Amino acid sequence: MKYTYLFLSLLTATVSVQAQDFDPAAIRKHIEYLASDDLEGRGTATMGEIRAANYIADIFKNAGLKPAGADGSYFQPFQVSFAIDGNPHLLTARNVVGYLDNGAKKTIVIGAHYDHLGKGFQGSSLTPDSKNKIHNGADDNASGTTGLLELAARFSGNKISEKHNILFIAFSGEELGLLGSKYFTENPTVSLDQISCMINMDMIGRLSSDKGLIISGWGTSPAWGKLIPDLAKKQNLRFNVDSSGVGASDHTSFYLKNIPVVQFFTGGHSDYHKISDDVAKINFQGEASILSLIAGLIEKLGNESAEPPFQTAENPHSGNTSTDFKVTLGIMPDYSYSGKGLRIDAVTKARPADKAGMLTGDIIIKLAGKEIGSIYDYMDVLGSHEKGDQVEAELRRGTETKKVQVTF
Repeated sequence: MKYTYLFLSLLTATVSVQAQDFDPAAIRKHIEYLASDDLEGRGTATMGEIRAANYIADIFKNAGLKPAGADGSYFQPFQVSFAIDGNPHLLTARNVVGYLDNGAKKTIVIGAHYDHLGKGFQGSSLTPDSKNKIHNGADDNASGTTGLLELAARFSGNKISEKHNILFIAFSGEELGLLGSKYFTENPTVSLDQISCMINMDMIGRLSSDKGLIISGWGTSPAWGKLIPDLAKKQNLRFNVDSSGVGASDHTSFYLKNIPVVQFFTGGHSDYHKISDDVAKINFQGEASILSLIAGLIEKLGNESAEPPFQTAENPHSGNTSTDFKVTLGIMPDYSYSGKGLRIDAVTKARPADKAGMLTGDIIIKLAGKEIGSIYDYMDVLGSHEKGDQVEAELRRGTETKKVQVTF
Protein backbone atom coordinates (compact mmCIF):
# COMPACT_ATOMS: atom_id res chain seq x y z
CA MET A 1 0.00 0.00 0.00
CA LYS A 2 0.99 3.61 -0.57
CA TYR A 3 -0.23 6.23 1.87
CA THR A 4 -1.77 9.70 1.49
CA TYR A 5 -4.30 9.91 4.31
CA LEU A 6 -5.63 12.56 6.68
CA PHE A 7 -7.61 11.11 9.57
CA LEU A 8 -10.19 13.54 10.81
CA SER A 9 -12.27 12.14 13.65
CA LEU A 10 -12.48 9.34 16.18
CA LEU A 11 -15.45 7.24 17.14
CA THR A 12 -15.46 4.55 19.80
CA ALA A 13 -17.71 1.61 20.51
CA THR A 14 -18.19 -0.09 23.84
CA VAL A 15 -20.75 -2.80 23.28
CA SER A 16 -20.11 -6.52 23.24
CA VAL A 17 -18.66 -8.39 20.26
CA GLN A 18 -21.01 -10.00 17.79
CA ALA A 19 -20.44 -13.66 16.97
CA GLN A 20 -17.90 -13.99 14.21
CA ASP A 21 -19.15 -14.62 10.67
CA PHE A 22 -15.68 -15.46 9.33
CA ASP A 23 -13.24 -18.18 10.33
CA PRO A 24 -9.80 -16.94 11.45
CA ALA A 25 -8.31 -20.31 10.45
CA ALA A 26 -9.50 -19.85 6.86
CA ILE A 27 -8.07 -16.33 6.84
CA ARG A 28 -4.74 -17.69 8.06
CA LYS A 29 -4.67 -20.33 5.33
CA HIS A 30 -5.04 -17.79 2.51
CA ILE A 31 -2.50 -15.35 3.95
CA GLU A 32 0.02 -18.11 4.59
CA TYR A 33 -0.10 -19.05 0.92
CA LEU A 34 -0.16 -15.55 -0.56
CA ALA A 35 2.66 -14.38 1.72
CA SER A 36 4.78 -17.52 1.38
CA ASP A 37 8.35 -17.42 0.11
CA ASP A 38 7.20 -19.57 -2.81
CA LEU A 39 5.42 -16.54 -4.31
CA GLU A 40 8.53 -14.37 -3.86
CA GLY A 41 6.66 -11.25 -2.81
CA ARG A 42 4.14 -11.12 -5.68
CA GLY A 43 5.99 -8.43 -7.62
CA THR A 44 3.91 -7.02 -10.46
CA ALA A 45 4.01 -9.29 -13.54
CA THR A 46 6.44 -11.75 -11.91
CA MET A 47 5.94 -15.51 -11.81
CA GLY A 48 5.06 -15.25 -8.13
CA GLU A 49 2.27 -12.81 -8.88
CA ILE A 50 1.04 -14.99 -11.74
CA ARG A 51 0.78 -17.92 -9.32
CA ALA A 52 -1.16 -15.71 -6.92
CA ALA A 53 -3.48 -14.64 -9.76
CA ASN A 54 -4.16 -18.26 -10.66
CA TYR A 55 -4.90 -19.05 -7.01
CA ILE A 56 -7.41 -16.20 -6.83
CA ALA A 57 -9.03 -17.20 -10.14
CA ASP A 58 -9.38 -20.82 -8.99
CA ILE A 59 -11.16 -19.69 -5.83
CA PHE A 60 -13.46 -17.43 -7.86
CA LYS A 61 -14.25 -20.35 -10.16
CA ASN A 62 -14.90 -22.78 -7.30
CA ALA A 63 -17.17 -20.19 -5.69
CA GLY A 64 -19.24 -20.07 -8.88
CA LEU A 65 -18.37 -16.50 -9.83
CA LYS A 66 -18.61 -15.69 -13.53
CA PRO A 67 -15.40 -14.69 -15.33
CA ALA A 68 -15.45 -10.91 -15.77
CA GLY A 69 -12.03 -10.21 -17.21
CA ALA A 70 -11.11 -10.15 -20.88
CA ASP A 71 -12.13 -12.69 -23.52
CA GLY A 72 -14.36 -14.68 -21.18
CA SER A 73 -11.61 -15.25 -18.63
CA TYR A 74 -11.04 -14.14 -15.05
CA PHE A 75 -7.98 -12.14 -16.14
CA GLN A 76 -7.80 -8.57 -17.37
CA PRO A 77 -4.25 -8.09 -18.72
CA PHE A 78 -2.56 -4.71 -19.08
CA GLN A 79 0.92 -3.47 -19.88
CA VAL A 80 3.24 -2.12 -17.19
CA SER A 81 6.53 -0.34 -17.75
CA PHE A 82 9.15 0.25 -15.08
CA ALA A 83 12.92 0.42 -14.75
CA ILE A 84 15.20 -1.90 -12.78
CA ASP A 85 18.69 -0.49 -12.24
CA GLY A 86 18.00 1.98 -15.02
CA ASN A 87 16.94 -0.68 -17.52
CA PRO A 88 13.34 -0.36 -18.81
CA HIS A 89 11.03 -3.36 -18.70
CA LEU A 90 7.67 -3.78 -20.44
CA LEU A 91 5.65 -6.62 -18.94
CA THR A 92 2.06 -7.83 -18.74
CA ALA A 93 0.22 -7.65 -15.43
CA ARG A 94 -3.28 -8.98 -14.76
CA ASN A 95 -6.26 -7.94 -12.69
CA VAL A 96 -8.37 -10.90 -11.57
CA VAL A 97 -12.12 -10.28 -11.88
CA GLY A 98 -15.08 -12.42 -10.80
CA TYR A 99 -18.77 -11.52 -11.01
CA LEU A 100 -21.64 -12.57 -8.78
CA ASP A 101 -24.69 -11.99 -10.97
CA ASN A 102 -27.84 -11.55 -8.90
CA GLY A 103 -29.81 -10.14 -11.82
CA ALA A 104 -29.78 -6.69 -10.25
CA LYS A 105 -29.55 -3.30 -11.98
CA LYS A 106 -26.62 -2.11 -9.87
CA THR A 107 -23.28 -3.66 -8.90
CA ILE A 108 -21.06 -3.21 -5.84
CA VAL A 109 -17.33 -3.49 -6.49
CA ILE A 110 -15.20 -5.11 -3.79
CA GLY A 111 -11.47 -4.68 -4.37
CA ALA A 112 -8.02 -5.34 -2.97
CA HIS A 113 -4.57 -5.29 -4.55
CA TYR A 114 -2.68 -8.57 -4.58
CA ASP A 115 0.71 -7.33 -5.84
CA HIS A 116 3.56 -6.39 -3.50
CA LEU A 117 7.25 -5.52 -3.84
CA GLY A 118 8.56 -8.87 -5.02
CA LYS A 119 12.26 -9.25 -4.30
CA GLY A 120 12.85 -5.55 -3.82
CA PHE A 121 13.52 -4.58 -7.45
CA GLN A 122 10.23 -2.73 -7.94
CA GLY A 123 8.24 -0.44 -5.69
CA SER A 124 9.57 1.35 -2.63
CA SER A 125 11.20 -1.01 -0.17
CA LEU A 126 12.14 0.48 3.20
CA THR A 127 14.52 -2.35 4.04
CA PRO A 128 18.18 -1.29 3.61
CA ASP A 129 19.98 -3.27 0.88
CA SER A 130 16.64 -4.81 -0.05
CA LYS A 131 17.35 -6.10 -3.54
CA ASN A 132 16.98 -9.83 -4.00
CA LYS A 133 15.22 -10.14 -0.63
CA ILE A 134 11.67 -11.46 -0.59
CA HIS A 135 9.06 -8.96 0.60
CA ASN A 136 6.17 -11.25 1.53
CA GLY A 137 3.63 -8.47 2.19
CA ALA A 138 1.46 -10.45 4.61
CA ASP A 139 -0.40 -7.30 5.65
CA ASP A 140 0.29 -5.37 2.43
CA ASN A 141 -1.77 -6.74 0.88
CA ALA A 142 -2.23 -10.47 1.37
CA SER A 143 -4.61 -9.47 4.17
CA GLY A 144 -6.85 -7.43 1.86
CA THR A 145 -6.74 -10.08 -0.87
CA THR A 146 -7.76 -12.68 1.69
CA GLY A 147 -10.67 -10.46 2.65
CA LEU A 148 -11.70 -10.40 -1.01
CA LEU A 149 -11.60 -14.21 -1.21
CA GLU A 150 -13.52 -14.69 2.03
CA LEU A 151 -16.23 -12.23 1.00
CA ALA A 152 -16.50 -13.92 -2.39
CA ALA A 153 -17.04 -17.28 -0.69
CA ARG A 154 -19.53 -15.77 1.75
CA PHE A 155 -21.79 -14.07 -0.78
CA SER A 156 -21.59 -16.73 -3.48
CA GLY A 157 -22.41 -19.50 -1.00
CA ASN A 158 -25.14 -17.93 1.14
CA LYS A 159 -28.01 -19.03 -1.15
CA ILE A 160 -29.38 -15.47 -1.11
CA SER A 161 -29.75 -13.20 -4.11
CA GLU A 162 -28.69 -9.81 -2.80
CA LYS A 163 -30.22 -6.66 -4.23
CA HIS A 164 -26.90 -5.87 -5.89
CA ASN A 165 -24.59 -7.80 -8.15
CA ILE A 166 -21.06 -7.96 -6.74
CA LEU A 167 -17.88 -7.57 -8.77
CA PHE A 168 -14.79 -8.91 -7.00
CA ILE A 169 -11.50 -7.47 -8.30
CA ALA A 170 -7.94 -8.33 -7.25
CA PHE A 171 -5.82 -5.50 -8.65
CA SER A 172 -2.25 -5.78 -9.87
CA GLY A 173 0.22 -2.90 -10.11
CA GLU A 174 -1.03 -0.95 -7.10
CA GLU A 175 2.48 -0.55 -5.68
CA LEU A 176 3.63 0.91 -9.00
CA GLY A 177 0.97 3.63 -8.93
CA LEU A 178 -2.58 2.20 -8.81
CA LEU A 179 -2.03 0.84 -12.31
CA GLY A 180 -4.51 -2.01 -12.21
CA SER A 181 -7.43 -0.02 -10.84
CA LYS A 182 -6.69 2.85 -13.22
CA TYR A 183 -6.74 0.41 -16.11
CA PHE A 184 -10.02 -1.14 -14.97
CA THR A 185 -11.81 2.18 -14.62
CA GLU A 186 -10.65 3.16 -18.11
CA ASN A 187 -11.55 -0.27 -19.52
CA PRO A 188 -14.40 -1.51 -17.31
CA THR A 189 -15.83 -4.97 -17.85
CA VAL A 190 -19.02 -3.80 -16.12
CA SER A 191 -20.27 -0.36 -17.12
CA LEU A 192 -19.29 2.31 -14.61
CA ASP A 193 -22.86 3.61 -14.82
CA GLN A 194 -24.00 0.36 -13.22
CA ILE A 195 -21.56 0.55 -10.29
CA SER A 196 -23.23 1.61 -7.06
CA CYS A 197 -20.08 1.99 -4.95
CA MET A 198 -16.61 0.58 -4.41
CA ILE A 199 -15.38 -1.05 -1.20
CA ASN A 200 -11.59 -1.38 -0.86
CA MET A 201 -9.44 -3.36 1.57
CA ASP A 202 -5.77 -2.48 1.87
CA MET A 203 -3.81 -3.70 4.90
CA ILE A 204 -6.52 -5.05 7.21
CA GLY A 205 -4.33 -7.58 9.02
CA ARG A 206 -2.90 -5.58 11.95
CA LEU A 207 -5.95 -4.55 13.97
CA SER A 208 -4.85 -3.27 17.38
CA SER A 209 -6.70 -1.80 20.33
CA ASP A 210 -4.72 1.44 20.30
CA LYS A 211 -5.19 2.36 16.62
CA GLY A 212 -8.41 0.58 15.79
CA LEU A 213 -9.77 0.60 12.25
CA ILE A 214 -9.21 3.46 9.81
CA ILE A 215 -12.00 4.12 7.31
CA SER A 216 -11.30 6.33 4.30
CA GLY A 217 -13.70 7.80 1.75
CA TRP A 218 -16.13 8.78 4.51
CA GLY A 219 -17.01 12.01 2.78
CA THR A 220 -17.77 10.46 -0.62
CA SER A 221 -21.30 9.48 0.43
CA PRO A 222 -23.54 10.22 3.41
CA ALA A 223 -24.41 6.52 3.38
CA TRP A 224 -21.20 5.61 5.22
CA GLY A 225 -21.96 7.74 8.25
CA LYS A 226 -25.48 6.36 8.33
CA LEU A 227 -24.67 2.66 8.01
CA ILE A 228 -21.19 1.95 9.36
CA PRO A 229 -21.25 3.13 13.02
CA ASP A 230 -23.84 0.57 14.18
CA LEU A 231 -22.01 -2.19 12.33
CA ALA A 232 -18.76 -1.21 14.01
CA LYS A 233 -20.44 -1.29 17.41
CA LYS A 234 -21.63 -4.83 16.81
CA GLN A 235 -18.01 -5.87 16.26
CA ASN A 236 -16.67 -3.65 19.07
CA LEU A 237 -14.50 -1.88 16.51
CA ARG A 238 -13.05 1.49 17.42
CA PHE A 239 -12.36 3.56 14.33
CA ASN A 240 -11.04 6.78 12.82
CA VAL A 241 -12.42 8.27 9.62
CA ASP A 242 -10.82 10.04 6.67
CA SER A 243 -13.17 12.21 4.64
CA SER A 244 -11.17 12.25 1.40
CA GLY A 245 -11.87 9.94 -1.52
CA VAL A 246 -8.34 10.51 -2.79
CA GLY A 247 -5.74 8.27 -1.17
CA ALA A 248 -2.94 6.12 -2.39
CA SER A 249 -4.87 2.92 -2.87
CA ASP A 250 -7.23 1.60 -5.50
CA HIS A 251 -10.43 3.26 -4.27
CA THR A 252 -9.01 6.53 -5.64
CA SER A 253 -9.43 5.35 -9.24
CA PHE A 254 -13.15 4.85 -8.66
CA TYR A 255 -13.67 8.07 -6.74
CA LEU A 256 -12.19 9.99 -9.66
CA LYS A 257 -15.00 8.50 -11.77
CA ASN A 258 -17.60 9.95 -9.36
CA ILE A 259 -18.31 6.64 -7.65
CA PRO A 260 -18.78 6.53 -3.84
CA VAL A 261 -15.88 4.71 -2.19
CA VAL A 262 -14.98 3.42 1.25
CA GLN A 263 -11.67 1.85 2.28
CA PHE A 264 -10.77 -0.21 5.34
CA PHE A 265 -7.24 -0.12 6.79
CA THR A 266 -5.72 -1.07 10.16
CA GLY A 267 -2.89 1.46 10.13
CA GLY A 268 0.79 1.82 9.44
CA HIS A 269 3.48 -0.12 11.28
CA SER A 270 7.24 -0.48 11.37
CA ASP A 271 7.16 -3.49 8.99
CA TYR A 272 5.54 -1.51 6.16
CA HIS A 273 7.35 -2.20 2.86
CA LYS A 274 9.98 -4.26 4.67
CA ILE A 275 10.95 -7.90 4.50
CA SER A 276 9.58 -8.28 8.05
CA ASP A 277 5.91 -7.93 6.97
CA ASP A 278 5.21 -11.61 7.65
CA VAL A 279 2.32 -13.87 8.63
CA ALA A 280 3.36 -14.20 12.27
CA LYS A 281 2.30 -10.60 12.93
CA ILE A 282 -1.23 -10.86 11.49
CA ASN A 283 -4.26 -10.55 13.78
CA PHE A 284 -6.55 -13.15 12.19
CA GLN A 285 -9.37 -12.65 14.70
CA GLY A 286 -9.22 -8.91 14.08
CA GLU A 287 -9.51 -9.39 10.33
CA ALA A 288 -12.52 -11.65 10.86
CA SER A 289 -14.23 -8.80 12.76
CA ILE A 290 -13.50 -6.35 9.94
CA LEU A 291 -14.90 -8.73 7.34
CA SER A 292 -18.05 -9.14 9.43
CA LEU A 293 -18.45 -5.36 9.36
CA ILE A 294 -17.95 -5.22 5.58
CA ALA A 295 -20.38 -8.09 4.97
CA GLY A 296 -22.93 -6.30 7.11
CA LEU A 297 -22.39 -3.12 5.12
CA ILE A 298 -23.06 -4.92 1.83
CA GLU A 299 -26.24 -6.41 3.27
CA LYS A 300 -27.41 -3.04 4.61
CA LEU A 301 -26.80 -1.38 1.25
CA GLY A 302 -29.27 -3.84 -0.22
CA ASN A 303 -31.92 -2.73 2.27
CA GLU A 304 -31.60 0.96 1.41
CA SER A 305 -34.38 2.51 -0.68
CA ALA A 306 -31.83 4.25 -2.92
CA GLU A 307 -28.24 3.77 -4.02
CA PRO A 308 -25.55 5.52 -1.93
CA PRO A 309 -25.41 9.06 -3.33
CA PHE A 310 -22.04 10.34 -4.51
CA GLN A 311 -20.68 13.60 -3.17
CA THR A 312 -17.39 15.39 -3.68
CA ALA A 313 -15.39 14.75 -0.54
CA GLU A 314 -13.44 17.27 1.44
CA ASN A 315 -9.81 17.01 0.38
CA PRO A 316 -7.50 19.57 1.99
CA HIS A 317 -4.60 18.50 -0.20
CA SER A 318 -4.63 20.47 -3.44
CA GLY A 319 -1.18 19.51 -4.62
CA ASN A 320 0.35 16.38 -6.07
CA THR A 321 -1.23 13.24 -4.61
CA SER A 322 1.60 11.00 -5.80
CA THR A 323 4.04 9.55 -3.32
CA ASP A 324 6.80 9.26 -5.94
CA PHE A 325 8.88 12.15 -4.58
CA LYS A 326 12.53 12.84 -5.30
CA VAL A 327 13.26 12.96 -1.57
CA THR A 328 12.16 11.09 1.54
CA LEU A 329 12.65 11.44 5.27
CA GLY A 330 12.61 7.71 5.82
CA ILE A 331 9.75 7.67 8.31
CA MET A 332 6.46 5.85 8.69
CA PRO A 333 3.72 8.34 9.65
CA ASP A 334 1.24 7.34 12.33
CA TYR A 335 -1.96 7.34 10.27
CA SER A 336 -4.19 6.93 13.32
CA TYR A 337 -2.97 10.22 14.81
CA SER A 338 -5.66 12.89 14.59
CA GLY A 339 -3.85 15.80 16.30
CA LYS A 340 -1.99 18.68 14.70
CA GLY A 341 1.29 17.77 13.09
CA LEU A 342 2.67 14.48 11.78
CA ARG A 343 3.51 11.86 14.39
CA ILE A 344 6.29 9.40 13.51
CA ASP A 345 5.38 5.72 13.85
CA ALA A 346 8.79 4.36 12.78
CA VAL A 347 12.18 5.66 11.62
CA THR A 348 14.24 3.79 9.02
CA LYS A 349 17.91 3.45 9.88
CA ALA A 350 20.43 5.47 7.88
CA ARG A 351 17.75 7.61 6.22
CA PRO A 352 17.55 11.43 6.62
CA ALA A 353 15.25 11.39 9.66
CA ASP A 354 17.45 8.90 11.49
CA LYS A 355 20.60 10.85 10.67
CA ALA A 356 18.93 14.02 11.95
CA GLY A 357 18.10 12.36 15.27
CA MET A 358 14.35 11.98 14.85
CA LEU A 359 12.72 9.27 16.97
CA THR A 360 9.57 7.18 16.92
CA GLY A 361 6.85 9.17 18.67
CA ASP A 362 8.19 12.59 17.63
CA ILE A 363 5.58 14.92 16.15
CA ILE A 364 6.78 17.05 13.24
CA ILE A 365 5.17 20.48 13.59
CA LYS A 366 7.27 22.42 11.09
CA LEU A 367 9.45 21.37 8.15
CA ALA A 368 11.44 23.64 5.84
CA GLY A 369 9.70 26.66 7.36
CA LYS A 370 6.20 25.29 6.65
CA GLU A 371 3.81 24.44 9.45
CA ILE A 372 2.79 20.78 9.29
CA GLY A 373 -0.86 20.51 10.18
CA SER A 374 -1.45 17.24 8.34
CA ILE A 375 0.21 14.65 6.16
CA TYR A 376 -0.72 16.72 3.11
CA ASP A 377 1.44 19.61 4.32
CA TYR A 378 4.28 17.13 4.75
CA MET A 379 3.80 15.83 1.21
CA ASP A 380 3.84 19.35 -0.17
CA VAL A 381 7.24 19.93 1.44
CA LEU A 382 8.65 16.68 0.05
CA GLY A 383 7.35 17.53 -3.41
CA SER A 384 9.19 20.86 -3.45
CA HIS A 385 12.69 19.59 -2.61
CA GLU A 386 15.57 17.82 -4.29
CA LYS A 387 18.18 15.42 -3.00
CA GLY A 388 20.90 17.25 -1.11
CA ASP A 389 18.63 20.07 0.10
CA GLN A 390 19.10 20.98 3.77
CA VAL A 391 16.07 22.06 5.82
CA GLU A 392 15.17 22.57 9.46
CA ALA A 393 12.56 20.41 11.18
CA GLU A 394 10.78 21.43 14.37
CA LEU A 395 9.59 18.54 16.51
CA ARG A 396 7.52 18.03 19.62
CA ARG A 397 8.99 15.27 21.79
CA GLY A 398 6.91 14.82 24.90
CA THR A 399 6.73 18.26 26.50
CA GLU A 400 9.84 19.52 24.69
CA THR A 401 10.20 21.28 21.35
CA LYS A 402 13.34 20.45 19.38
CA LYS A 403 14.87 21.71 16.13
CA VAL A 404 17.03 19.45 13.96
CA GLN A 405 18.76 19.85 10.61
CA VAL A 406 17.71 17.44 7.86
CA THR A 407 19.62 16.70 4.66
CA PHE A 408 17.45 15.05 2.03
